[in-house]
Amino acid sequence: MSIYVDLNSDMGEGFADYKMGLDSELLNFVTSANIACGWHAGDALIMSRTAKEAHTKGVGIGSHPGYPDMMAFGRRKMDVTAKEAAAYMLYQTGALAAFASTHGTRLQHMKLHGAFYNTASVKEEMAQAIVNALYDYDRRVIIMALSGSSFLQIAQDKGLKVAHEVFADRGYNEDGTLVDRKLPGAMITDPIKAIERVKRMVYDSKVEAITGKWIDIKADSICVHGDNPEAIAFVETIRNELEKSGIKVRPLHTFL
Repeated sequence: MSIYVDLNSDMGEGFADYKMGLDSELLNFVTSANIACGWHAGDALIMSRTAKEAHTKGVGIGSHPGYPDMMAFGRRKMDVTAKEAAAYMLYQTGALAAFASTHGTRLQHMKLHGAFYNTASVKEEMAQAIVNALYDYDRRVIIMALSGSSFLQIAQDKGLKVAHEVFADRGYNEDGTLVDRKLPGAMITDPIKAIERVKRMVYDSKVEAITGKWIDIKADSICVHGDNPEAIAFVETIRNELEKSGIKVRPLHTFL
């Protein structure tokens, strides 16, 4: 029986003349791209360019909606209603969908960004509103979210396809949430350890929490980052190691 997994990364997160990340290089190794939609980062030209290059390289395109907070890169919590959250997601997703269509493809998935992602993972009223809005817009779009979150269960119950996302370089709490970036153990900096964690998540559906306890986890897609040359080499190594282990690395829409 073949085992499939997707490699995703956040992209298009520059603005105007300010470049962030090595997107072109990263697109040679990932299979899905989460493209910023202009609210926490990105602009119309970057969205279009990134969507076009991703499609050219056979990479699945996803919207990456964030809070309207470019100053803090969408990482600050905001007090928004469920209705506002759904509208924020839909507004940004629709914009990226236009660029995808222009370049001869369509959206594969939707993944929220930063504080928006974290809040929707635990706030069921917000998750429900977002799920309903995406269902009404285009029920073919896969929702990518934190593995095991109530957000994914709500989406699945609605009839949408879901992708359980795990992180190669982040620490986990015992409840399956990510360790706050401000705390010790939030980031996995040893590439060998990160690769072994990834393999364990894919093969055994297990990950070691920051407390040392092993917890259950499901891995449909692995989030990787490539904002410096060392990170690009790390992503390439992860893909090579997965494929050497017999795991097939493919875009989400090919196996979900």
